[in-house]
Amino acid sequence: MAKPEVTDGTDFSRFPLLYRDGTIQRLRGNEFVVPPSLDPDARVHSKNVIYSQEGNLSVRLYLPRNTNPGQNLPLVIYFHGGGFMLETAFSPTYHNYLNILVEEANVIAVSVDYRRAPEHAIPVPYDDAWTALEWVASHVNGNGPEEWLNSHADMSRVFFVGDSAGANMTHQMAIRYGQEKLLGVDLIGVVLVHPYFWGKEPIGNEPKDLETRGYIDCLWHFVCPASNGCDDPLINPSTDPKLASLGGTRVLVFVAEKDWLRDRGWYYYENLRNSGWEGLVEIVESKDEAHIFHLSKPNCDNAAAMMKNIVSFIYSDKP
Repeated sequence: MAKPEVTDGTDFSRFPLLYRDGTIQRLRGNEFVVPPSLDPDARVHSKNVIYSQEGNLSVRLYLPRNTNPGQNLPLVIYFHGGGFMLETAFSPTYHNYLNILVEEANVIAVSVDYRRAPEHAIPVPYDDAWTALEWVASHVNGNGPEEWLNSHADMSRVFFVGDSAGANMTHQMAIRYGQEKLLGVDLIGVVLVHPYFWGKEPIGNEPKDLETRGYIDCLWHFVCPASNGCDDPLINPSTDPKLASLGGTRVLVFVAEKDWLRDRGWYYYENLRNSGWEGLVEIVESKDEAHIFHLSKPNCDNAAAMMKNIVSFIYSDKP
């Protein structure tokens, strides 16, 4: 299928190339930043820790440098984006962003790395994410395998955060948490930044031509070949009968005016608000910005405003 002409800031070259012999080439998102760990000059300390020996999967932990012994901090569990196909928890993009988030919000963070499609199609990324959450929960009584979480993670103030495909994963983890719980882990809030949701029928100002929609549909089937289509609850939460059971008491959704996924974020907000879910959902739109602009322009005014909103959300006293 030919690549459609897109004029709203969507960059389909971000997705990997699949050759006839089965070889997959990722053009970006594979760079690896070695964490500074306990470098005394780093404002935020970080290190990698394996959460699944079976899959040899790791998280990157972040802790503010000025954290005192025994000091408990809100715990942010972050799921990176990249269309389920690109980026890692260790790439410069996410390492830099998590450093900013952890410093600004004064939180301890777990940035989850997971196996990527198409080599590991959905639901593998979701299953890896849940395994990471179970690993985090093993620290509830202060006797887990990682000392930073034992000493500093406040399991009564936990937040799931993600962008793009990571926001999709964040939503799915909150749904699963609402169904299964994690003993001792109190999920307070969920932050979805430019969530990767879609649907069979166009809404709002989404492209309506068959070529563009067909291409976007193909991207979903590329990462989830077993899906029955773009009204699958995994990509279209409005079709999910479990929507009202979402875990947590607060949800914050970010959308960007020039993002091709903007209307889906608004649609999610409206559907969750009207689903019977008993929590509080808010939405913030960034004007004149495109998809995940805050990652490429972390110092711009709109990115700073987004960060301020996230910090306020974490420390809000709203129920």
